[in-house]
Order: sequence, then structure tokens, then C-alpha cells
Amino acid sequence: MPGTPPKPLIAGNWKMNGINAFLQELVAIIETNPAPKADILICPPATLIAAMSELTQGVPIAIGGQDCHPAPSGAHTGDVSAEMLADAGATYVVVGHSERRAALPAGHGETNAAVRAKAEAAWRAGLTAVVCTGETEAERDAGRTANVVARQLAGSIPDGATAENLVLAYEPVWAIGAGRIPDAAEIARVHDQMRAALRTRFGPETGDRIRLLYGGSVKPDNAAEIFAVANVNGGLVGGASLKAADFNPIVAAANG
Repeated sequence: MPGTPPKPLIAGNWKMNGINAFLQELVAIIETNPAPKADILICPPATLIAAMSELTQGVPIAIGGQDCHPAPSGAHTGDVSAEMLADAGATYVVVGHSERRAALPAGHGETNAAVRAKAEAAWRAGLTAVVCTGETEAERDAGRTANVVARQLAGSIPDGATAENLVLAYEPVWAIGAGRIPDAAEIARVHDQMRAALRTRFGPETGDRIRLLYGGSVKPDNAAEIFAVANVNGGLVGGASLKAADFNPIVAAANG
């Protein structure tokens, strides 16, 4: 039988937003959450990681990257390695976000194998990989959500996953930034499926401890309802993480 649910994690993905002026938002998040019950993670643009890591020294807020290259170094113009993220002070990195899985030119056409290689790179550098999964609207309408998520889980997660080196996020592509979310029953079905897959592959002890986040239009007014769903251990928050006034109530909803 499942044991105690994992400690919630609220992760903010700032995407391609944020300049030095945004550091005041981080300060407001720090000041409002001196001892949060939930873990807090902010993933800013790479240009802000070092500055934000310095601001959060001795503070219960982690800083992460939004992507990494599979190789530790080399002739990869414009890319950032997991080792570089760690050197800048990051302790997490998001890999396999739908905006990177999406086909060119809007996305980067990343396959499950590419996401797996990036997760392995994260582990090599001592980072926790936040691996994203989720179906498109067309896949949902075709009744393929379970199959899509199952394939992504099997292909994107390396062997050797633990609760310390892996976080999973379910982000239905059609809900991201759209103001739409699946109903609680839909979220529960996918998160239950993910939990069962982890238990089968890595054993109940590990499978029950890996945190499962929901992402896709998480906001202050729906966070508590989402976090109350079984096997939802927090959220991966996009636009609502850019302003402390929006993000702090979401953290409060996870604090219980």
C-alpha cells in the first residue's frame, strides 16, 4: 500500500521571461516564504541563474535550469550543459517540456530519446531532472492520452531513477497558457497511471516517493483543488510564477 505522500514541490518555470528587474519578484517570494512546508523551485532564464542562486543562499528555495544539452561541453553554439547549470548554482533542470518537444520551427522537435539523454546529463552533473510529459489536444480528442503518456514515461526516464534525482510533471499541451485545465477526474487518471508505471518499473518504495507535478494553467484560484487530487505532489507553474503576488498564493495552497 502507498505510504506517506511525497513532500509537495511548487516549481516556477519563467520560460523566456526575466531580466535583472525580475529579481525583485524573487525577493518577494523569499520574504513571504521563510519556512514553507512545500519545497519551492524557480527556473529562470539561464542569464539569471547565478544571480538568483546567490540571492537564495541559506534560503529554502531552489534554482533550476529550463533545459540542458546532453554533452558536458563541446562545439554546441548557444547551448548550455548540465555542468554549466550546476556551476551557476542550479540544482534542478527541466527537460522534455512540450515547448521543446514540439515540432520545428515553433519547438525543437525533441524525441523521447533526446529527453532521456538530457535527464542522464542532469544526473551526471548532480542535478535533479524534472521530466515533462503531456498530450496534445488532438491526441486527447482521439482518446490517446494514456498511450502518449505511457510512451513518454517509458522512453524519457532513464534507468536508475530515484526520488532524489527525478521529478515528473504532467502538462497537457492543450492546457498550457490557455486558461483551461482537465477536470479533477482527468488529472487523477493520468497521475494514477504515472504512479502505477513508476511502481512497476522502479518498485513500490521508489515509485511512491517520486514527486508527480501537475502543470498547465495552474493559478491561485485553482491551485488548492488541483493539489487536493491524489498523486498530485505539487505543480509546475508557468505564467503565474512570474509575479510573487500570483505565485505566493499557489505556494500557500500547497503548504496546506
